[in-house]
Amino acid sequence: MRGYLLSSTLYKGIFLLVIILITLEYLFGSVTESTNYVFNSTKPQKEDIDHQSQIRNKIVNEIRSNNIENSTLSITSTNFHLTNNSRSMARNLSSLAILFDVASSSEPISNSSKFQNRTTLPLCPDDPPNLVGAVPVIKSPVPTIEQLELRFSWLKPGGNYAPDTCNVLKKMALIIPFRCRGAHLLLFLQHMHPFLQRQLLDYTIFIIEQDGDGPFNRALLMNVGYVEALKRRNYDCFIFHDVDLLPENDKNLYTCPIQPRHMSVAVDSLKYKLPYRDIFGGVSAISTEHFRLLNGFSNSFWGWGGEDDDMSNRIRHHKLLISRYPPTIARYTMLTHKKDKPSPNRYDILKLGQQKFDKDGLNSLEYRVLKRREHLLYTWILVKVDVPS
Repeated sequence: MRGYLLSSTLYKGIFLLVIILITLEYLFGSVTESTNYVFNSTKPQKEDIDHQSQIRNKIVNEIRSNNIENSTLSITSTNFHLTNNSRSMARNLSSLAILFDVASSSEPISNSSKFQNRTTLPLCPDDPPNLVGAVPVIKSPVPTIEQLELRFSWLKPGGNYAPDTCNVLKKMALIIPFRCRGAHLLLFLQHMHPFLQRQLLDYTIFIIEQDGDGPFNRALLMNVGYVEALKRRNYDCFIFHDVDLLPENDKNLYTCPIQPRHMSVAVDSLKYKLPYRDIFGGVSAISTEHFRLLNGFSNSFWGWGGEDDDMSNRIRHHKLLISRYPPTIARYTMLTHKKDKPSPNRYDILKLGQQKFDKDGLNSLEYRVLKRREHLLYTWILVKVDVPS
């Protein structure tokens, strides 16, 4: 009996060593030459994808053939400072993490439907095949909720979609700070759901509405969206999106960024020109980890303006970079609306920003959820916030 146990332990140890060696060879072979963080459209070559598939299948088959049900394999998360040219490596790391998560499950692998679902589907391509480039922006007529629900019946409750033909490694939550923009919201949903579906994303749209008629606090609502979304699911990244901005090109990918990404680079109302280099307003994408590091947005900006510049300062303060797609791709149409009243003390708050980065944000967030509904087109959360007197 003792000999059997020693033999079993030895075989498991050897198998674990083989897995580690294969993983190390695979990871170090995937490292690509570092480039600038400014957007680079380099895509993985077919042979890289084939190699990834071969390694993945080899590991899966070895796990199955050895029938290891109770062994515990794990990968610890490591902070990699990746460039945009290393996107393929990031996908490879995530793919291996999925395999190791499955291997560490307490259920027998042969009975794990979760394992089978994740490994039988190929990875979704970096360059989705159904993208068309420039897309029309329809401003009228404004559709009804009923029309949109019939048109987008493929959605899951809460405004969620994930392709059933390939495996998406990163989950994205799209957060919209909202109040009194019903027509804009309907046009936004009409435009964005097919836009995001063609990009083969696993995404959910959250509408965070501020109750009452006091000064609007866009940044606070985005913090609420981050906190409430993570209660629902472990999202990998967040895109914070003004409801009046509609992207004009579906090659403007709403994927998880390596560095914080300013999305709305070229807006029609600004003559498709970037107003200034450090702008971070309109539409922005940040990983879950980075948003936590930045302590989210400031909660101190009541009324229009200031919060996006404060976030830009936080990004630089934490030695991160603002990345952007080319202006030929990151183009947006702004829906017409009455301008909000500017924040009267926004410049004073900006001057004191660095002193408050660690005190003003996610760790000082106060709000009360009044209502929460999962509609077909979106998840709606109505919140009460205390407006300073």
